[in-house]
Amino acid sequence: MSTYQLLMPGRVLYGKDSFTEVGNVARSFGSKVLIVSDPIMEKIGNVARCEQLIHEAGLSSAKYTGVDTEPTDIHVQEALDVCRQEACDVIVAVGGGSCLDTAKAVAVLMTNGGHIRDYASNQKLFAEKALPLIAVPTTAGTGSEVTKVTVIIDTVYDVKMMLPQPELLPAAAIVDPVLTLSCPPSVTAATGVDALCHAIEAYISRRAQPVTDMFALQAIELLIGNLRKVYTDGNDLEARENMALGSMLAGVAFSNASVTLVHGMSRPIGAMFHVPHGVSNAMLLPAVLEFTKESALVRLAVIGRLIKPELQGQADADVAEAVIAEVKQLCQDLQIPNMKTWGIDKDRLEQVVEKMATDALASGSPGNNPRVPTHEEIVALYHVCYDYDFSLSNTVAL
Repeated sequence: MSTYQLLMPGRVLYGKDSFTEVGNVARSFGSKVLIVSDPIMEKIGNVARCEQLIHEAGLSSAKYTGVDTEPTDIHVQEALDVCRQEACDVIVAVGGGSCLDTAKAVAVLMTNGGHIRDYASNQKLFAEKALPLIAVPTTAGTGSEVTKVTVIIDTVYDVKMMLPQPELLPAAAIVDPVLTLSCPPSVTAATGVDALCHAIEAYISRRAQPVTDMFALQAIELLIGNLRKVYTDGNDLEARENMALGSMLAGVAFSNASVTLVHGMSRPIGAMFHVPHGVSNAMLLPAVLEFTKESALVRLAVIGRLIKPELQGQADADVAEAVIAEVKQLCQDLQIPNMKTWGIDKDRLEQVVEKMATDALASGSPGNNPRVPTHEEIVALYHVCYDYDFSLSNTVAL
């Protein structure tokens, strides 16, 4: 029997109003908190509420709220400067995956030094434990609150740096579905499909293991069953709770089993065209599943019989095709754009597509895919996805 390893934060608080415990949790790690967040979280009051809860617990705080939709090395350096100047010894990240990933980078650089680029692709390992980080997600999508991964754009080389190291695991995660109620439909859709992508990729990954399979399948069932509900009614708290749980479970799954081709290809889209991470994943998921189907029939069929019990007894190939059809229909229902609709210039894509394919392969994620693509196949997939029609079947023949 093989030996498996499962990495998770040391403490997870999940449930309605769990955010009220942030001050008490922070107090168990330090005395001065750096809050890492973004302008939207500050505008709607989540940062002020976090400050209040921290101060009520007897702690002092500083804040950095400059994170954008895609985290860059510039954001990391700015937040790091604040953390050092204020001598903070614990970090609380409040926001989407961009805020959480920025905070992870700050936490490890506070104790290890250097530039985040020094550690990209594990070319240098972290020698010291990170500052304690409490991750508080406000979207149900990235799962970053429970993963050992951070993804940061290198603004010098226009590439997304992926760092998968255990030191990046938050010390604690607080998953409060109430915080996702303010998430607008477009963000709900993009982050929700991102979470679904995490779960599906973790399940079909070459690095999947029995425990991650359990988390991934539970996540798929929760996400498929609730994503349309929260998209059409953002105030449906029960559905928001299920989405938050599904996203967290998907995060545990992919943090330990890895993602595959979708994420490998989506990072260059984000780096080159500044497309939000969830949107770029959603743009790619159906086409990549079509590309992968024949090499993942059994596992796609398991997913299909889980989400569509009426398919029990049908051939694996037919059930796998039904899964892809369901994902396509979901993307249509959520109004997911293709690259052309998003506004990506075709001529610019042609100029950079070779670099994008090279960067995708260099990330290592495509190597986890059941069907490992060549450089040429990735280039062809980018072309297919440029004006991909979610309403058509069998659109990928590579």
